Amino acid sequence: MKIALLVALALFALAFLVVWIRALRATPEQSTTKRWPSAGQLALGFGTDFFDTLGIGAFAPTAAVFRLTGMVPDERIPGTMNVGHTLPVVVMAFLFIDLVEVETTTLVTLLGAAVLGAWFGAGLVARLPRRPIQIGIGVALAIAALLFTLKQFDVAPSGGDALHLETGPLVFAALAVAILGALNTLGIGLYGPCMILVALLGMDPQAAFPIMMGSCAFLMPVGSARFVRQGAYSIRPALGLTLGGVPAVFCAVWLVESMDLTTLRWLVILVATYTAATMLWSAWRSAPSPRR
Repeated sequence: MKIALLVALALFALAFLVVWIRALRATPEQSTTKRWPSAGQLALGFGTDFFDTLGIGAFAPTAAVFRLTGMVPDERIPGTMNVGHTLPVVVMAFLFIDLVEVETTTLVTLLGAAVLGAWFGAGLVARLPRRPIQIGIGVALAIAALLFTLKQFDVAPSGGDALHLETGPLVFAALAVAILGALNTLGIGLYGPCMILVALLGMDPQAAFPIMMGSCAFLMPVGSARFVRQGAYSIRPALGLTLGGVPAVFCAVWLVESMDLTTLRWLVILVATYTAATMLWSAWRSAPSPRR
């Protein structure tokens, strides 16, 4: 079943590549010399995808750099990030699904739940108020990070190192991951909540990596192909993210593989704290100004 999963992922990535290459070839010849990304764009791809592989997430820092530098017009930032980060995320999924031994039924169930959540939940979630969701998840992640910190110091019971879930916890996890997949369509990241969910269910923190990377790897090629067809992205920065990001993934995967369980749990705490802070900050910034 794992082989079938990898074959399906390869087909998704290949379809996206065909669409992108055709679009690049259709670009007017006079602009071909301006396609090669700058050193800064390559460095941005390396840095953001390195930390993305660690579970930190790439979209928030990428968008921040794009806005601060004016590298990409605001209206093209979503498309550029999706197109540029698609292939690095696919590589992450391939490596983690192959290297991290998660029981196949658990892995496939949770991947399918995330994809179905994003597919069927997009319309429903799009109508929900974004700010209350950000506040709720931000507070929940902050509490979870605190509880995990207490576990690290043996103040609370510690989690486990399982690589599979029994039927009851698996059903609960599938429902939770489906909701996270739906929320991902709102721009609310899946990585941090997924890492906490997996750890709280007593699984090895490494098990979160193929789940969250695989979920995004199946979702991103479809959305990115749409951005490419519509020309709603900037070519050079997108290529910079891709060409700088792919080698960064290999470096970061080696780092994750070499971490012991205690270090990985601290990484989960870091990711949860970072995600909580960014969500609460976004919610605070989007709050309506008080009337005078």
